[in-house]
Amino acid sequence: MESRTLECQFLSDDMSGVILVHKEIKDPGSNEVLVRVKASSVNFPDYLMTQGKYQHKPDLPFGMGMEGSGIIEKIGSDVRNFKVSDEVTFGALGQGAFSDYLVLNEKAVEIMPSNLSFSQAAAFQTAYLTAYVSLVRRGNLIKGENLLVHGATGGVGMAAVQLGKYLGAKVLATGTSEDKLKLTKDWGADHTILTHKDGIVEFREEVKALTDGKGADVIYDPVGGDVFDHSVRCINWGGRLLVVGFASGRIPDLPINMALIKGFSVIGVRAGEYGRKDPEAGIENNRAIREICEKGHFSPYICKEFDLEDAKEAVQYLSQRKLVGKVVITT
Repeated sequence: MESRTLECQFLSDDMSGVILVHKEIKDPGSNEVLVRVKASSVNFPDYLMTQGKYQHKPDLPFGMGMEGSGIIEKIGSDVRNFKVSDEVTFGALGQGAFSDYLVLNEKAVEIMPSNLSFSQAAAFQTAYLTAYVSLVRRGNLIKGENLLVHGATGGVGMAAVQLGKYLGAKVLATGTSEDKLKLTKDWGADHTILTHKDGIVEFREEVKALTDGKGADVIYDPVGGDVFDHSVRCINWGGRLLVVGFASGRIPDLPINMALIKGFSVIGVRAGEYGRKDPEAGIENNRAIREICEKGHFSPYICKEFDLEDAKEAVQYLSQRKLVGKVVITT
């Protein structure tokens, strides 16, 4: 059986090393399943890995795509928890989700949440797991606290807004476009804030005004750069500033005296690594986000779908920051 897959053959700044290739797919081994991919989600690390700028650096060449959903077509002789025709999700770095078919170890596969479409299910795991590890495991967000979500119109920001609202926080959502930010109100944002005004980063006074002068208790930051710099000036005493990523492209420096004076913590978040370091906690995290999802509190917003033939364009679309919510590739 032959499958198409988007593959990075060499690193480059312009994705010139990324092409769609045809490969033979082997039958699943004893503990493996063959999945016909229905949808796969585009994440910012997919783009960064083509440049060698992400912390995970797979060996070249590598199949692109971190997560997806599909239907099991074959199972190995020792597989007991799945059957042919099961609708499933899968997610892990370097699996090659941008493909027609994938052979996966059964441990990498889960039954798809029943209330999600294939596209929504493909976009679910990474974003909502990141939000859960950030806000619950690392940020210890408490009901009634003020949560500031940067990059709220993107995939991981969307998940943080929805989870923050579920946990009972007052959610302040930031972004660079008023039109895009309007959608975050549907996701549970109580207030929306533009981070940039006339090209200048300027949001800290608005955050203080919306929090009775105290500042945000928890700040969720997948942006970094100037946004991080200004965040340390609108965080509450004892606050938690969660470092989720650097979508702005600049890794900021922290004036450590600010942390001393304001008594706040800067906390790094790596959701996947959290589960790898503590597998039992990782299982609990996955179970928690699934339960919240199936209660109807999570609803991934898909702004655009691309065919697999156009998978490279899908990654480029994300890199240009045109999206709201998630971009998905369908087969």
